[in-house]
Amino acid sequence: MNHCIFGTSPAATPVLSNPDRRTPGPREAPPHRGLRIGRQTRLTAIYLASLSFMTFAGAGDAAEEPAYQLVRKLDGVELRRYAPYTVAEVMVPGPAGDAGAKAFPILSDYIFGRNKDERKFAMTAPVTQTATGTTLETAELAPPSGAAPGFLVQFVLPKGITVATAPEPLDPRVRVREVSPGHVAVIRYSGFWSEANYTGHLARLRESLQAAGMTSTGEPIYARYNAPFTPWFMRRNEIWLRLVGERGGSIRPLPVFAGR
Repeated sequence: MNHCIFGTSPAATPVLSNPDRRTPGPREAPPHRGLRIGRQTRLTAIYLASLSFMTFAGAGDAAEEPAYQLVRKLDGVELRRYAPYTVAEVMVPGPAGDAGAKAFPILSDYIFGRNKDERKFAMTAPVTQTATGTTLETAELAPPSGAAPGFLVQFVLPKGITVATAPEPLDPRVRVREVSPGHVAVIRYSGFWSEANYTGHLARLRESLQAAGMTSTGEPIYARYNAPFTPWFMRRNEIWLRLVGERGGSIRPLPVFAGR
């Protein structure tokens, strides 16, 4: 067995003596052993979660996405028409920067086999989150009156999966439902999550829609496409606003994006 480290042989390695250091006996556990094990367990959990994320987004452009049609491009904004798709979703408390981390273990358990059929799915993109409201789509999951604001986090299920064919969740917090088709205005940007980054791009998105005479409805949807360890400059973040109508001008459809 080679004991050399960085080219140093065992013979050349000095032996340091420490008269204050006590060697544990055969029945004596090293000090702070439980602390080291706890830290190792947490690091292992983070590592496994990162590996799970790798299945859906390395650079953000390789995972399957819901099918949409690119309808128009404005100043830094895309108008898309999404076909219906199926999601698994869960309601979690805020703040916004922590919602994804709180929802991930719950939703990943479902797609990795914690369901009545023990069925597993490949992870897709994006993972979306939106502040809870009292719309028809979120009324059943909305927090009680007076409760702290929460966030609805969604995993998109692979193509071909419907509410009827998706396995039933074992966790009662998880709900499977279909997202209705519709037009969405999207702004894309890079970087890690920050309130300033998010609100700044949301303001630009709303300004572009106002200039084009378009109206949005509902809460903004924050969409993430990348693993946690992806460098900031390679990250793909998007903010979506659902459209309810527009004034003036005809929409000229562009080629259909079929997703991956």
